[in-house]
Amino acid sequence: MNAPVVIIGTGLAGYNVAREFRKLDSDTPLLLITADDGRSYSKPMLSTGFGKNKEADGLSMAEPGAMAEQLKAEVRTHTRISGIDPGHKRLWIGEEAVTYRDLILAWGAETIRVPVEGDAAELIFPINDLEDYARFRAAAAGKRRVLVLGAGLIGCEFANDLILGGYEIDLVAPCEHVMPTLLHPAAAAAVQAGLEGLGARFHLGPVLNRLQRTADGLEAHLSDGKVIPCDLVVSAIGLRPRVDLAAAAGLQINRGIMVDRHLKTSHANIYALGDCAEVDGLNLLYVMPLMTCARALAQTLAGNATAVSYGPMPVTVKTPVCPLVVSPPPRGTEGVWSVEGEGANIKALCRDASGRLLGYALTGSAVMEKLALNKELPPLLA
Repeated sequence: MNAPVVIIGTGLAGYNVAREFRKLDSDTPLLLITADDGRSYSKPMLSTGFGKNKEADGLSMAEPGAMAEQLKAEVRTHTRISGIDPGHKRLWIGEEAVTYRDLILAWGAETIRVPVEGDAAELIFPINDLEDYARFRAAAAGKRRVLVLGAGLIGCEFANDLILGGYEIDLVAPCEHVMPTLLHPAAAAAVQAGLEGLGARFHLGPVLNRLQRTADGLEAHLSDGKVIPCDLVVSAIGLRPRVDLAAAAGLQINRGIMVDRHLKTSHANIYALGDCAEVDGLNLLYVMPLMTCARALAQTLAGNATAVSYGPMPVTVKTPVCPLVVSPPPRGTEGVWSVEGEGANIKALCRDASGRLLGYALTGSAVMEKLALNKELPPLLA
């Protein structure tokens, strides 16, 4: 029997490369292996579930059995890889060896955790997949006060969603403004004001030092001495690409698993895409580049070597109280920002010395201009 194409991970990256591959090749054996329950879902929807009053089951689009049938594949759930042996084109699941024709690493990123003192650390919930969401949803039932650690993209999305779900929200983050690595300060101020208008309370600058149980819930002790009463905590302080197994197998890693424009790692027949991959130096934790990679890699796996190219990759942030679209300037470019508008409606543009548009941040009604501006943007990976 022919060795299968093996995909590790059944998130958006794993299932989408499988779908795209099956459009081109319906015969090669296909095996998907995942550490979770293998349900198909869209990860960006995790930060819309409370506003829509959706349980985890309501966010699931297909059970693993249905996905196996749809993809003419075997899907192994709750299964962890213990090692990869590139020299013999096999991987290990405990003592079991699985050979592969090609191996695709699509196992995503893990939440960054920081140590917190106190007796309630287990009530800090990262929400990085559907099972995390289900755990948090169960813990949040009957509660009303949620502390969100982090004021980046995910923290702000969860804050907006939880408020729509009826919760009281405090956000704690050691930064001067929301989404500091993504947004111009004027756009950040518009988003923060929108969330504050809904009732969110921001504590920007300090960090959480201690989380302590009390008679009626929890106390969060911040580094500036402030104490915030709450019932549970969402951790949204960022993601780190999963690289440990790849590094142990001798693959080159940097921030993520390093791949070329064909998504090939430093070993033949091993590819990576999605949140765990660093494509020609870029590690973009967003859906649009992931889908672009899935289509290109499927072509390569089907025998038509296809390099990835990224056009403009604007990011739509799910903060409905203050709509936001942002396209950060490409790495290595230098420009000057100009800001128009006021209140919730900000248009911040970054242009180089010759007036060429490099990036933008649009909030409120200014998001209507994104399509016209996208036509001016340079590609991220030509």
